[in-house]
Amino acid sequence: MSSIAFIGGGNMASCIIGGMVANGFDPQKILVGTPSDNTRQRLASSFGVKTFADNHAAVADADVVVLAVKPKMMREVVESLAPALSHQPIIISVAAGIPVAALEQWLDGSMAIVRAMPNTPSMVQSGATGLYTRATLPLEHRQLVDSMFEAIGYICWVEEEALIDAVIAVSGSGPAYFFLVLEAMQKIAQELGLPKQTAEGLCLHTALGASRMAIESGVTAADLRKQVTSPGGTTQAAINSFQQQGLEDMFRQAMTSAVDRAQTMSKDFSS
Repeated sequence: MSSIAFIGGGNMASCIIGGMVANGFDPQKILVGTPSDNTRQRLASSFGVKTFADNHAAVADADVVVLAVKPKMMREVVESLAPALSHQPIIISVAAGIPVAALEQWLDGSMAIVRAMPNTPSMVQSGATGLYTRATLPLEHRQLVDSMFEAIGYICWVEEEALIDAVIAVSGSGPAYFFLVLEAMQKIAQELGLPKQTAEGLCLHTALGASRMAIESGVTAADLRKQVTSPGGTTQAAINSFQQQGLEDMFRQAMTSAVDRAQTMSKDFSS
């Protein structure tokens, strides 16, 4: 089995590692480099992985190196790491806003680079990850990358790097949109007289059930909406109100703003 090194042991690295171990990856083939004693102890105790205080030691023989540090720290970490990567592992970055060209410049090499954009539901193995590479990955390498991220949920590959910005706007930031809607529904449910616990339970399980129906039914979201919207009924009244107030336009503007911000971040790192 290939050895996979993670540089950084924060939330996203932890959830990917947890999913991998739960899906049969050998924890002794997972290596983590992080300066934090507490993080190393937590990861070794939780998952049985090997941990290192020295990043160079972590990547020395790795077939894959996952860069899981904050974007603002990425250049310093990558430039420091570059001399230890002469064996040309696959590089996977899970940092938002850092383009392949910047990573290539900092690495000063010709390694295959994959950008991955997982989201926070990956922590409960229900994530959605967009993947991009401009390298030609051998089939076994692509299958390895697939299996790593399939361990934490749904994956898709995009053909153009610019589309990673759209992935960020849809699934990267998307959980926060749903949490915002849940916040509003729970608050208004209480205003309508429901106890707090009842309001939360109804809203959470409604969201869960709607998502499962959308995934499992094979029916489009538009058709599912129509099925539950009886003409002249209560749902029709609510839907009419949403549409009159421009719900779709609000989402369009919000998601376009997320794309714009991602593009700006990419330009900052490219300069």
